[in-house]
Amino acid sequence: MDAATLSLGALAIAIVVSCTIRLHVGFLAISLAWIVGVYIADMSAAEVMSGFPTRLFLTLAGVTLLFSQAQANGTLDLIAHKAVLLCRGNVGVMPMMFFALSFVLASIGPGNIASVALMAPMGMAVAGQVGIPAFLMAIMIGNGANAGSLSPIAPTGVIVNGVMDEIGLSGYALSTYLNNMMAHAVVVFAAYFLLGGWRLLGRYHEGALVVPARGGGDAAPGEDGGDGAEGKAGAEDFQREHWITIGVIAMLLVGVILFNVDVGLGAFGCAILLALLKAGDESEAVKIMPWRVIMMVCGVTVLISVLDETGGLELFTRVLAGVSTANTVTAVMAFTTGFISIYSSTSGVVLPAFLPTVPGLAAQVGGVEPLAIASSMNVGAHLVDVSALSTLGALCMAAAPKSEDPRKLFNKLMAWGLSMTIVGGFTCWLLFTVLRIGIG
Repeated sequence: MDAATLSLGALAIAIVVSCTIRLHVGFLAISLAWIVGVYIADMSAAEVMSGFPTRLFLTLAGVTLLFSQAQANGTLDLIAHKAVLLCRGNVGVMPMMFFALSFVLASIGPGNIASVALMAPMGMAVAGQVGIPAFLMAIMIGNGANAGSLSPIAPTGVIVNGVMDEIGLSGYALSTYLNNMMAHAVVVFAAYFLLGGWRLLGRYHEGALVVPARGGGDAAPGEDGGDGAEGKAGAEDFQREHWITIGVIAMLLVGVILFNVDVGLGAFGCAILLALLKAGDESEAVKIMPWRVIMMVCGVTVLISVLDETGGLELFTRVLAGVSTANTVTAVMAFTTGFISIYSSTSGVVLPAFLPTVPGLAAQVGGVEPLAIASSMNVGAHLVDVSALSTLGALCMAAAPKSEDPRKLFNKLMAWGLSMTIVGGFTCWLLFTVLRIGIG
């Protein structure tokens, strides 16, 4: 068996392991890259290690450090509490508000998981008080966060844009973000109204809403996740450290958008500025940074670089091209990435493994834009991420009101995640192949 086949087999092992056991797939991928690269493909250890994505690592570390500070000092939580007041008692508007708020929070930097961790305790508590089905609130919060997950300054956006830069698809950061946002908005708002959300629009809730205060989001499943510590929404005002944090984040956004500041290095500078101004604690932020995901992405990228050297990536591309045509490739890729993503990490495993195949896949299939294929992979992998097996779905379940039957909610979220493989395939085919929206 040649090195290309064995390297592709190593990737298959990494994907299967990520779907079945809790072994850290990033560390496994590095070990497999070492074995295949050095002992099968005659690469040197230095050549294997050169595949470590230094730039991606620094960018992810900088962005997550900054927004972990904003999370630790309560800025993001306080913004969310204030936004709840904007619904003015309209029950049907509340899930839409939580979609929008989750989207904005994910877009400005924390990413989808951190945003759902902030929003789920509030959103699910509000749902219990005003009679909104927990399932509807869960999919609005989860898909809102996923809609913003490919922002150029969000962790998953950093990962995806880094990979796309490596494969020659630079300059599509905004299109990638907007395509993902559009697909999630279309799917979840259609589902919201089809599954009964329209009946809520004529209802109003009188009186103040009580939502979990800061710290309520940390309850573990089965403890006090639904209505843990309580406090009136908006009971606290922005303090000096919150305004400084908001200003520093705004400064980073302006620098990235208008002055081409490198987002990772700029984020490190902003994080240090917060610490110097005593508005953020970098030591506390380091503790809550998603190191597991960061190393998962970097480890899988090392293995992908070995695949590229041995010809395994080309072999993987031929396999994918063999089951696709120009008319079906967007649907097939959305379904495939979605199905794997139900059981595996979207940002850590699925997208780093599949996106590098895009240029070769587009060339072999013919008649389809690489951006259409990449967007289908991004959307398909994310649409399933509110299943009960995903982190987002689990966070919503943990925060569900005590009156909610956990088994029924689990079953509904599982059905949602599985159905999104089909819905994602159709949606991507319609948007990116038939209508060609956002493709150019």
